[in-house]
Amino acid sequence: MNAPELCDRAMREAREAAQLAPFAMRSVDSLGRRFDESPDPHRTLFERDRDRITHATAFRRLQYKTQVFLNDEGDHHRTRLSHSLEVCQVARSVAGVLRLNEPLCEALSLAHDIGHPPFGHRGEWALNELMHPYGGFRHNAQVLRVVDQLERRSPDFPGLNLTRELRESLLKHETEEDWPDEFIPKPLQPLLEGQVVDLADSTAYNKHDIEDGLAAGMFMEADLEESVGLWRLARQRVEERHPGFLSGTMAAPGAADDPRLRISRVANELIGVCIVDLVRATQQNVSDSGVASSADVRAHDTMLCGHSAEMNPLVAELQKFLYRRFYRHPYLQAFRTWAKEVIGGLFEAYRQSPSEMSEWYQGWQRQVGLERAVCDFLAGMTDRFAMQEYARLVGVVPTLERP
Repeated sequence: MNAPELCDRAMREAREAAQLAPFAMRSVDSLGRRFDESPDPHRTLFERDRDRITHATAFRRLQYKTQVFLNDEGDHHRTRLSHSLEVCQVARSVAGVLRLNEPLCEALSLAHDIGHPPFGHRGEWALNELMHPYGGFRHNAQVLRVVDQLERRSPDFPGLNLTRELRESLLKHETEEDWPDEFIPKPLQPLLEGQVVDLADSTAYNKHDIEDGLAAGMFMEADLEESVGLWRLARQRVEERHPGFLSGTMAAPGAADDPRLRISRVANELIGVCIVDLVRATQQNVSDSGVASSADVRAHDTMLCGHSAEMNPLVAELQKFLYRRFYRHPYLQAFRTWAKEVIGGLFEAYRQSPSEMSEWYQGWQRQVGLERAVCDFLAGMTDRFAMQEYARLVGVVPTLERP
């Protein structure tokens, strides 16, 4: 009996050529890596990128980094890791239907937040303020520092040695002023895979911030019903699919007996509505644009991935609601002050005593300067390690009142 034929790299690349849309990014068209490596016998370039990110130390640390709530505030709140996995799921759902390069979308989704410091955006704001005299701190730029310099996997090169396309796509929100010389000229738009991941990011956090905000009691279902048309649309769809479920009148036990099931079901319907609209609107935009290659996508005047004219105001309304009732909640404002105190205390402690940093970062300061080395060390910390270090070097961790 003959051995089964392997689906090796050559076969995978041939499958990309046959199945991907003309405007998708193909592995064989990549500009490659900064440091030459022998090709993998089984995986495409972007599959190899994805796997390197999955095994990176910075990726594992996302499990203990804040999305919105501190890691120890509950078992069901999102972390940076669970958020990244949810973004990956949405991106793959969209990319698969549009015939884009799914491994590239996966790699981008899994890597897009590994530059975030502890305590989420509050930690980012604190570090940016502290680093203002030394070049500032931007989490998109920090992602590139992580994958290019701070991760160590080979004695032959620094970082993960990822593909040019992935590295450039990680800088999705960088300005012309901050754009690295290596990537000049700056394309008008990201690859369509990068655009999809960007929209998958906001789609995922819109959904899970609703669930987390409700679970924390920061707003109620009645508030969503009153102010968010997308929530009302999702409820209507759920009621049509499961008559009597939301009102508690269906024959089987319904939402009246299980509020968590009720919220989850409506939130899942909401994200489903958004994904279907995103696919259809993007397909129409691509068709109308006439783009015939990934280069055409990068040179196009506008983003091609987006919601329809009907869905855009509904998504904007939801985001405004979350900004008012969730992101600006007094607890999260107090969290910002708390994070600034903890990050600031650690920053000054390491500046005064660099020997308290790990040995590698003590050497790193000789290459990038003391403050940038301290910043890199802090940005890599998990929430709990930052609090442990504060207690060790500064004093009792300040109290943060919970909602």
